[in-house]
Amino acid sequence: MFKRELFNEDHEAFRDMVRRFIENEIAPHHAAWEGTGVVPRELWLKAGAAGMLCCTVPEQYGGAAADYLFDVVVFEEMARSGFTGPGFMIHCDLVATYIASFGSEAQKKQWLPKMVTGEAIGSLGMTEPHAGSDLKAIRTKAVRDGDDYVISGQKVFISNGQLCDVIVLATKTDSTAGAKGVTLFLVDTSLPGFRRGKNLHKLGMKAQDTSELFFDEVRVPAAAMLGEEGKGFELMMTKLAQERLAQAIRSAVVAETVVEWTIDYTANRKAFGKTIADFQNTQFKLAELKTEAVVGRQFTDKCIANFMKGELDAVDAAMAKMWLSNMHCKVVDECLQLFGGWGYMWEYPIARAYADARIVKIAGGSIEVMKHIIGRQLFASYKPRKDALNGVLGVNPV
Repeated sequence: MFKRELFNEDHEAFRDMVRRFIENEIAPHHAAWEGTGVVPRELWLKAGAAGMLCCTVPEQYGGAAADYLFDVVVFEEMARSGFTGPGFMIHCDLVATYIASFGSEAQKKQWLPKMVTGEAIGSLGMTEPHAGSDLKAIRTKAVRDGDDYVISGQKVFISNGQLCDVIVLATKTDSTAGAKGVTLFLVDTSLPGFRRGKNLHKLGMKAQDTSELFFDEVRVPAAAMLGEEGKGFELMMTKLAQERLAQAIRSAVVAETVVEWTIDYTANRKAFGKTIADFQNTQFKLAELKTEAVVGRQFTDKCIANFMKGELDAVDAAMAKMWLSNMHCKVVDECLQLFGGWGYMWEYPIARAYADARIVKIAGGSIEVMKHIIGRQLFASYKPRKDALNGVLGVNPV
């Protein structure tokens, strides 16, 4: 098998610590959190004390100024564990990254140190009931009023919504300007007019709080604007590759892990006088799935390396998101089949992995949107080749 070459000894020592944290602080409680639909704030504080949150934040804002691979280690080990409750990825990879990249000095000092410690939990407020992947269609409005903006609107499917202290909120400051009318704000959820809706009951990821959020004339200072007015859509586009890479990272790890679970189960489960692993169908199926998991791992690691060099573009990220998401769902589905009836029982991790998997084709941009991005690029710089057309069509090109 291929040996991963991204990580050094410091990363692996950190990985060991993260695994111990998950074993001691998350594993004993996650089943109960699935019942309540939310992870307690105390876990966030413990994760912050362990150095697991926002690893790349600069030292002057309380972070470790570590490289991106330390965040990757946290994402990978959470995915490997199968425990989906703590919304660390949203908090670290998106919210903290937006603030660190585009925030003013005052905004960074206000929020990043608290996000590193887990005292403040971050959320991303973009999706609305009528606007998912099409972010230009959002209707939440921010209207200028003196030195403030007054925000009114609704968001839905917001991860960390029940707990969040700060939201990177997408609004329309000009409803007639399309993408150029989108502006981002950092909204403090203690402000009057902000209200959390119900904690939504989802197919999977049952321990991760996901909410409706309501903004009823929430007054925020102009200094809460993230970046410039009308530049919100542009800022979001610059971070989509990173968001989609994070989705691919999770999918790669889940596929690897589920195959390992299934090898272990089929090697020990007996049917018709022999183990399930003795059947040729089992061996052929797992050979196929293991190969796809290895291919996915190599593609993902290459994308991580390119991202760290500043070379991961939107199309590469879309291809990673699309292929890894499809592979993730396929592997979990076909591995569950080899567990038989036990695979349908919630106490088996494969059942939870199956329920958790389906969102990956939607979150971070749907598969259909990824195909559109990739397909559009294929023809963006297309130039007819006369020799190729002659050979393929058997006619002279017009």
